[in-house]
Parts: sequence; structure tokens; C-alpha cells
Amino acid sequence: MDKAKLTGAAVLGFTVLGGNMATAWAAEMAREDNSDLFVWIFLAFCALIVVAQLIPAAMMMLGFAKGAKSPVPEAVAVTADRKTIVD
Repeated sequence: MDKAKLTGAAVLGFTVLGGNMATAWAAEMAREDNSDLFVWIFLAFCALIVVAQLIPAAMMMLGFAKGAKSPVPEAVAVTADRKTIVD
């Protein structure tokens, strides 16, 4: 066998062995605290806050699009009244 093939096979073997040992070690260290319901309630509350902030932002973007699409009104000349002139 070639030295490079032997080295590659050794690296692959150590990787497979090390990967299996790391998984077993992580499974051994796992703990169960039964807080799943509270985590999901917290995540749902965070999602509610995000959605509540997206609604006004979407409405504002639709308003911008509507304003950009509408034609610009022409300026109308307004005559000043004597009562509105300040001396």
C-alpha cells in the first residue's frame, strides 16, 4: 500500500472513531429539565412581538408605494386676502 493511502485510511479511521466517541460523550452529558412548554411559550411571545412590529411596517411600505404611484397634483395659485396679511 502507498504511504499516502495508508495515511488517508488512518485519518478516516480516527475521524470515524472520534466522531462516534464525541456523540456518545454528548449523549452522556445531556440532561432533562422538562422546560419544553416554557421554551415554546417564550418563543411564541417573541414571534408575536416580531409580527406586531411587521404589520405597521408593511402598511407604511404600501403607503409609500401608493404615494409613489399616484400623480403629483399641480400647484394652485391662491390669492391673499387683506385680513390674512400681517403688518
